[in-house]
Amino acid sequence: MPLDPLAKRFLAMTAAASPRDRSRPSPEARRQALAKLMQFARADVTAVTGMDGVLPGPGGGIPYRLYAPADAANEPLPGFVFFHGGGMVAGSIETHDRIAAALAQTTGCRLVSVDYRLAPEHKFPAAIEDAIAATQWVCAEAASLGIDAARLVVGGDSAGATLAAVVCQESLRNAGPAIAVQCLICPVLDFEDTPPSRQAFAEAHMLDQVTLDADLADYLHGDADLADPRISPLRATKFTGLPTAIIHTAEFDPMRDEGNAYAHKLLAAGVAVDHVCHEGMIHNFHAIGAILPQGRLVLRQIGEQVRRAFGG
Repeated sequence: MPLDPLAKRFLAMTAAASPRDRSRPSPEARRQALAKLMQFARADVTAVTGMDGVLPGPGGGIPYRLYAPADAANEPLPGFVFFHGGGMVAGSIETHDRIAAALAQTTGCRLVSVDYRLAPEHKFPAAIEDAIAATQWVCAEAASLGIDAARLVVGGDSAGATLAAVVCQESLRNAGPAIAVQCLICPVLDFEDTPPSRQAFAEAHMLDQVTLDADLADYLHGDADLADPRISPLRATKFTGLPTAIIHTAEFDPMRDEGNAYAHKLLAAGVAVDHVCHEGMIHNFHAIGAILPQGRLVLRQIGEQVRRAFGG
């Protein structure tokens, strides 16, 4: 299927507004660009914000925001630990506020959006350590958060999906905490290889190779092993026993092939997988629902998938 016309128009608009010199963006420029992009997230959200708080982490307190569906009953609900995207360099609970609120509403979960540490101020593995600590804390404090710890989703978008996949793999390796479902949206899962989609969409398709290279350089130390599963979860050697997976990839996303490959590896390992590759769509399409109708639809679809995973 060809590139969606609305997506094509959006890419043309962003290209026209971008400098011709695609030199390496600074972390601050990357953060400003993502914040601007996220203004196009869906606005028709009725979920309510429960509260902001700080949870204990290995490098100090980790801010979080707790969401609940607008019609939430005063009883334990499924939980959703959410990690925002941004290449481990950009993004926050603020930039992803609408996405997190929408996911809380559509899934019927109490959702904890985690403001993990960012690079280059905090390089690998700081974000992973925070993600693991946050997941463990949510499980331990589930009752006080109004969450049923037996029904826990861990998920994220883009680099946040990297964190979610790593948390699930580490949980399997360390026999806990228990995670029922992993939800990976346009996941970044492999820096060891350059599959066809990374080559085909290296430029002018939302997330370009220049930005990817800059993010990776800011995130990693110079001697990092790109095959380390904590960097490239696709390179893990054990998949059997991982949580049920909900995976959404996009046809015109540089990350398409690694997301699709992860779904196939999980299926081959006997993991239940609900995977959709969205025709005509680009990276981060779910976060520009004010422009792309599919961006709104996919968040509702994820809600249906999560509810179905929990027998709803």
